[in-house]
Amino acid sequence: MNSGKTIFSQVIDQLPLYHLRQCISRYRGNYKVKQFGRYDQYLSMVFAQLTYRESLRDIEACLRAQKSKLYHMGIRGGISRNTLANANKVRDWRIYADFAQVLICIARDLYHKEDFGIELEETVYALDSTTIDLSLSTFPRAHFRSTKAAVKLHTLLDLRGNIPTFLSISDGKLHDVNILDELIPEPGSFYVMDRGYLDFSRLYTLNCWGSFFVIRAKSNFKFARIYSHPVDKETSLRCDQTVRLNGYYSAKDYPATLRRVKCFDAENDKLLVFLTNNFTLPAQVIADLYRCRWQVELFFKWIKQHLRIKSFFGTSENALKTQIWIAVSVYVAVAIIKKQYRIEASLYTMLQIVSVTVFEKIPLLQVFDLSDYKSAPETLSKQLKLFD
Repeated sequence: MNSGKTIFSQVIDQLPLYHLRQCISRYRGNYKVKQFGRYDQYLSMVFAQLTYRESLRDIEACLRAQKSKLYHMGIRGGISRNTLANANKVRDWRIYADFAQVLICIARDLYHKEDFGIELEETVYALDSTTIDLSLSTFPRAHFRSTKAAVKLHTLLDLRGNIPTFLSISDGKLHDVNILDELIPEPGSFYVMDRGYLDFSRLYTLNCWGSFFVIRAKSNFKFARIYSHPVDKETSLRCDQTVRLNGYYSAKDYPATLRRVKCFDAENDKLLVFLTNNFTLPAQVIADLYRCRWQVELFFKWIKQHLRIKSFFGTSENALKTQIWIAVSVYVAVAIIKKQYRIEASLYTMLQIVSVTVFEKIPLLQVFDLSDYKSAPETLSKQLKLFD
């Protein structure tokens, strides 16, 4: 007898599946598909992410072991590793990229008032990339080094809730600074970047859009000081200056003035120099904004440890992008559930719990209730009394 829904079905029910169907129709995802449709493919890959499956054979074995529950999970087609492998290879990855963007919009609305450690009304983004190592024999086109293959995952992270708002997957040789050409700047927002993104012509484009940037300067940075603002040197600050570039090419690329903030990092015992086009925030806030950039490094570490993006279920570019975008959608979906139901458990704890209860028929909120529960002592109501 079937009573209630499985944890997997309850998680899927929280997603706007009508948007997924729109994405499928947009790219004609079910064209000439008779049995194993796009929806079945997505659910199978989500199952692999939630339960930490390592291979197509692993996915097939686990789902076939629960064959009687597949219909109630929403999977209508038959599960076969060959069918899933072919689906990942030939079906357009943009379906899942567009659906992930829908989830990102929902998550950003939920987390737009989230505190990230700095009292600032404007949106703050951290931009960085991470390298995903691949086997050169398996992915011969993803050249990175002579004996190594890799792809880069470029991410623009909204620090309010650590929600990835922009992702781009490129080969490992693409320089990080080229991603600035793909961004659509938001006026009034802050973009925090490491010195790998230091390109004055591109930074001037951000400035012309009315966006602000905070970036670490290189050691060979040439400038002319225009004015020095007073700073409290008892703090980590060392100077706050208005400067102008005096290099021939750099001055042509960025003709406006810049703000140069220098501070001392006591933890690593070194001086850090930041450049920004914002002249209104206190210098200490500028330094604190750059420290918040570390959140994107933690995001990369988290998804590599807790999502399946290090071992792939296919060797084609389409299969790789499909798996990464579905992994991102799972991350954002769990973040949405956490916020909507005000769950106190961390995202890591939630994924761990779902991984071992995915086929259980328990209310979703009850699964994430981590409060200590002590069962009442068992009473033997039918025990006969021998003595009065």
